[in-house]
Amino acid sequence: MDIRIYVGNLNKSTTQEEISALFATAGTVTSVELVMDKVSGLSKGFAFVAMPDQAEADKAISMFNAYSLAGNALKVNVAKPKVG
Repeated sequence: MDIRIYVGNLNKSTTQEEISALFATAGTVTSVELVMDKVSGLSKGFAFVAMPDQAEADKAISMFNAYSLAGNALKVNVAKPKVG
């Protein structure tokens, strides 16, 4: 089962491809879900990255938590399960 990683404080202009390329430097990326506002079509400033390997996910979290991307310090941690 994939490990879901929360990536917050993204610049509104950051793309799904940029996030995928960044996290691929830490290991295999299964998917990237950039959360978009339904009304404006703009990024809400956070995303979820799925990685299949716990060691790679841990590496990505330690590498990219507080990492500066497009002028923003990222907040990266293990995603909490969906409630409801």
